[in-house]
Amino acid sequence: MPDALARPARTGTSVPSKPNAVVAVLALAGIVVSLMQTLVIPIVPQLPRLLDASASDAAWAVTATLLAAAIATPVVGRLGDMFGKRRMLLISIVLLVSGSVVCALADSLVPMIIGRALQGLAAAVVPLGISVMRDVLPSDRLAGSTALMSASLGVGGALGLPSAAFIADNFDWHFLFWTSAVLGAVSFLLVMTFVPESEVRTGGRFDLVGSLGLSAGLMSLLLAVSKGGDWGWTSAITVGLGVAAVLILVAWGWWELRSPQPLVDLRTTARPQVLFTNLASVALGFSMFAMSLVLPQLLQLPEQTGYGLGRSMMTVGLVLAPQGLVMMAMAPVSAAITKTRGPKLTLMIGALIVATGYGLNMVLMSEVWHLVLVSCVIGGGVGFTYGAMPALIMGAVDPSQTGAANSLNTLMRSLGTSFASAIAGVVLARMTTDFNGFPLPSENGFKTVMALGAGAALLAFAVASFVPKHRPAEPAPVTDGPVEPAEAAARA
Repeated sequence: MPDALARPARTGTSVPSKPNAVVAVLALAGIVVSLMQTLVIPIVPQLPRLLDASASDAAWAVTATLLAAAIATPVVGRLGDMFGKRRMLLISIVLLVSGSVVCALADSLVPMIIGRALQGLAAAVVPLGISVMRDVLPSDRLAGSTALMSASLGVGGALGLPSAAFIADNFDWHFLFWTSAVLGAVSFLLVMTFVPESEVRTGGRFDLVGSLGLSAGLMSLLLAVSKGGDWGWTSAITVGLGVAAVLILVAWGWWELRSPQPLVDLRTTARPQVLFTNLASVALGFSMFAMSLVLPQLLQLPEQTGYGLGRSMMTVGLVLAPQGLVMMAMAPVSAAITKTRGPKLTLMIGALIVATGYGLNMVLMSEVWHLVLVSCVIGGGVGFTYGAMPALIMGAVDPSQTGAANSLNTLMRSLGTSFASAIAGVVLARMTTDFNGFPLPSENGFKTVMALGAGAALLAFAVASFVPKHRPAEPAPVTDGPVEPAEAAARA
């Protein structure tokens, strides 16, 4: 049995005097962190020259962020539950600023990788922000606020691409990172000023063995998935990492089930509402990222191919930017459906919209406006799903576990995006057409990836149908003073 320190402890958490400011500040922090996903995309082709490194080595500037984010998200979420979600959110933003400064000063590969890893360690800002909202906002504000906060992941990614392309085209590439450092510093100051600390804590001891085991397992898995195409899917190192990931994660699960204060409460994770939501999140992560792999290439491939549109990276960013605005616009619609019909229906609707977007993409891909329409449809579906998933998770876990639970859900989406990158990479590498002696992804290859994206969205719809019917998630009760045991029991 866990000791007394491991039980949730609640002291007085007051309703913030400016809830609108809390929501806006946390959403801004989420957007700033999600900008890191697209920050380096415009300069990826130039990284080998800029860093005096080979193309395979320069790719670690992207891979380092992926690995650091996967490792940090569940760990920081658990630390937030134990020691304060706002505190860990601020620490995450400090890591983001530090990494941005390191990258801004870098002229070689090693400091760039270090800086990008530090930026990846800030990935838990969005799930921490959602958890803070649950603890400090009035119940009538929670659904819309968490939908907006969750959508900030996609908003930042969509708006970041044209912004980064503009900066890369008109300024020294280091300015990209100075800009992210300034935005991070502004977010830090705003969080310090407007966001109160949630006082819902678990206490207890941190599961160091569990965190090391999960980190090792995830690193092995993600390295195998993300680098398998470069190393060879049947190479000894790829197969070895895959086997190691399975063995380590099985051992980690055994440890977590026997730990009195686990990093991830697997028994809670096995609850149907949490389990099926997380499984749907993997499928949705796959589906959502497939678009990011297809549309930019279609826009940039030469028109002479017969299906490429021959546009610049700036145009790519402008085509994808409306998607972020649509996601933000869908947040209140998603919240309204969640309030009246529950987050399960919201998630299923969103998955169908995403699948519809890919269906459109398979027949509408010859004009720029076709791709704008497709990205907006898919973005609308993503807005629905991003709003529903945290509501489902928080409706099934104790308030003292929301940081860890939301972080795990975010990790599931990230795993889906990693699988999408690997599988789509294989498809596009195998299904090619000859263009002036160079192999390029074929039109059928792109359509195959779109079909996979639609299939993943439909799989998410099917999995979400198994989520038990449940009331829309409500926040932890908010008081102006300590909650007495009898009162807490009555509320429970």
